[in-house]
Amino acid sequence: MDNTRREFIKKSLMAGVATGISASSYARIIGSNDRVRVGCVGFSDRHRSSHVSSFKALQKEMNFEMVAVSDIWNKRRDEGQAYLQKELGSKVTKFMNNEELYASNSVDAVMISTADFQHALHTIEAVQAGCDVYAEKPLAETMEDNRAVLKAVKDSGKIVQIGSQRRSGANYHAAANYIQSGKFGDIVMVELMWNVNQPGRWRRPELVANLKESDVDWKRYLMNRPYEDFDPRKYLEYRLFWPYSSGIPGQWMSHQIDTVHWFSGLPHPRSVVANGGIYQWKDGRSNADTLTVVFDYGPLDDLSKGFQVQFTSRFSNSAGGTKELYYSNGGMINLDTNEISDNGGLTQRMASQMGMKENRLTPMTLEGEKVETGANTGGDSLTLNHVRNWMECVRSRKKNNAPIEAGYQHSIATIMSNAAYRTGQRVTFDQVNQEVLAGGVPFKY
Repeated sequence: MDNTRREFIKKSLMAGVATGISASSYARIIGSNDRVRVGCVGFSDRHRSSHVSSFKALQKEMNFEMVAVSDIWNKRRDEGQAYLQKELGSKVTKFMNNEELYASNSVDAVMISTADFQHALHTIEAVQAGCDVYAEKPLAETMEDNRAVLKAVKDSGKIVQIGSQRRSGANYHAAANYIQSGKFGDIVMVELMWNVNQPGRWRRPELVANLKESDVDWKRYLMNRPYEDFDPRKYLEYRLFWPYSSGIPGQWMSHQIDTVHWFSGLPHPRSVVANGGIYQWKDGRSNADTLTVVFDYGPLDDLSKGFQVQFTSRFSNSAGGTKELYYSNGGMINLDTNEISDNGGLTQRMASQMGMKENRLTPMTLEGEKVETGANTGGDSLTLNHVRNWMECVRSRKKNNAPIEAGYQHSIATIMSNAAYRTGQRVTFDQVNQEVLAGGVPFKY
């Protein structure tokens, strides 16, 4: 298994040099008036519902054009070509796989929305073919893939925008500025919540019943994961199955834990514990439908400083919805309501008992449009702003809102969470070797 993974990554890292495509692509710098040719890598529901609407709204203004779709499933490949041509009004060429796409030298950038475990590997392929990238989260589900994609992107100098849309929300920028200015005080606790009641979440029963192995390139789908016989559920419902997805951590928690890294300036947790299980939807899945993860964050060289983050998620009851709550000694920030309040702050009565001063934040509303923070975030102003930022940075070559480092960091947290859930151990991070440790040894599936 490990040899298979290493061999895949090695071949991917060498592919650009071997083909010669990379050198010519790197030499071409997009001018301010050049049309940017974009390819869709994986015509997914996410791409259809979110990427396309944002791209459509911006393509003329930004002079971007969707010209290609690559998908290893014949149904999605044909649907993608027809849908993109109809919605975007451009001629779209379809490709059976990414090798064909990049060999055609027809694209300058790609939007990647394939299976969770493929994002890092497909990003490596893209930047080595000379393309800028918009890649959906989670960036990576193993540290080996995570380290490989970080190196490949840094070596390439390409613009890679991770699909962590909160980083393009004005209210999130306002919260980050408020915390980082010192006005909030030290973070003492963060509570994150993501609850739904959806039996069909991540299920595709009708498609599963009709998918045949001859319709897809199963071996190409597996990439560097261990070989197993064709299973249409693991192709179409991959979010329910490890090692194709960590499920809740990679899909949902990655959004919210990213804001913790951003606001605090800390790159990853010091330790993680987790518990959960498959309590409600006993449909053969291997990923939890209910999960609680508790993180310890703080400076690695000073254990006396820090704060706790608690993330909870369930598929069986939607009460509470999606919440992001930041606490300090003086009050809290509620990113669901965009309010800064003195709720829970240190009152004069309590402070005076210990010879201290009252500590209460001044209530205010965060600047910027309130954006949808729920589980169905997608075709909204948040994604539109995020795609716009990517397009602008592809042209300017300036640093984008969600660069590769953001994806690398949220992946560390999601991998640690998955390791803690699957091993039942307190998980830490080896800063020197950049490795997730469970019981003192690297986490392997």
